[in-house]
Amino acid sequence: MFEPVKVAFAEYLQGFYKELSATTPALKEYKKRGFSYSFVYAPSRMVDQANVMLEAWQRNDTSGQATTPAKLPVIIFSFAKDYMPTGRDYSYQISDPVDVIIPSDEKERYFQLKTIAGDLRVQLAICAADEPTAKSIAAQLLSYVDSPVQRGFDARYQFAQQEIKFPCQIDTPDTPASNVETGSKNVTILAVDFTLHCTVPIYDAPDEDEPNDGKGSGPDDPSGFPLVDLIYQKDETTIRNGRDVEIGN
Repeated sequence: MFEPVKVAFAEYLQGFYKELSATTPALKEYKKRGFSYSFVYAPSRMVDQANVMLEAWQRNDTSGQATTPAKLPVIIFSFAKDYMPTGRDYSYQISDPVDVIIPSDEKERYFQLKTIAGDLRVQLAICAADEPTAKSIAAQLLSYVDSPVQRGFDARYQFAQQEIKFPCQIDTPDTPASNVETGSKNVTILAVDFTLHCTVPIYDAPDEDEPNDGKGSGPDDPSGFPLVDLIYQKDETTIRNGRDVEIGN
């Protein structure tokens, strides 16, 4: 359910990497290295394991040569395992399904939609061989997030062979970059915490053995709920008044 958010956040970090300015010699090399060798996703690990994550990164071969150690700086990011509903001052959930047509769906099928408004905690460990480089990355990251146009991003979801975007908001851009003790004079780790306020869609379609509009083509392209084109309502009242009522959708 939340995997598209993780993918979208990684893409968001790519945008930051492109705008990062090389203010130290280490950052000049970092900029040339490429995103895939500069950021590491550590599933379900948080800053209290930063040393373990960094050691694993440094043991990895990043250049195709078995004897070449991984270079610093590097940014390791991870998502917490916990979950919290988003406060109503930020967003709200659609708990009861509503009928919708996906705008890009040329078949114009009716589906039902609910949304989850949830918070995901993400942490970034900025690891560098020197303090000026770590501070420069942290300062530029927080400045990047502080931009009004960078306060959020869209996550992409797939349903009925359609791509639908739903927003994620980043809170808070004024969070500090905290020092993480490493016990080493040669490594500086600064930790940054973000909370992502996410809206996640849950679409529903009729089962194959349930009434449907017959417009689907398989499990990944389901049929929509049946439509009612015209209802004729006739009872004693309408007959007595000499009129019938037509209700059209």
